[in-house]
Amino acid sequence: MRFRSRGTRRAAPAGRHRRDQAAAPEQPAAAPAEPQADPAHPTPALVIDALGRKCPIPIIWLAERIREIPVGEVVAVLADDVAARTDVPAWCRMKSQEFVREETLERGWAFHIRRCY
Repeated sequence: MRFRSRGTRRAAPAGRHRRDQAAAPEQPAAAPAEPQADPAHPTPALVIDALGRKCPIPIIWLAERIREIPVGEVVAVLADDVAARTDVPAWCRMKSQEFVREETLERGWAFHIRRCY
């Protein structure tokens, strides 16, 4: 003789049986997100804020302060003078420093330069 339950058990989800639920492998816990260094977008070791200054002030400040960081590190120059968009890469070529990239900001640009010597 079989007895039926009075509906106290919950029905298994459609398409899944209790056996399938027990055999399902546990999902590994997600590792906490760690900031990873992006070689294409290195974090600057020094930021020179030249916003509101006309060229050649951003270049002069860059030339004065680039020796504060170790060789191979990146310095970011923040500037909003349009002339800096041509002057900073030109200075990098003349001084054999690597112009990494230009990033557009809400106000102006951030020029990333890697110290090469």
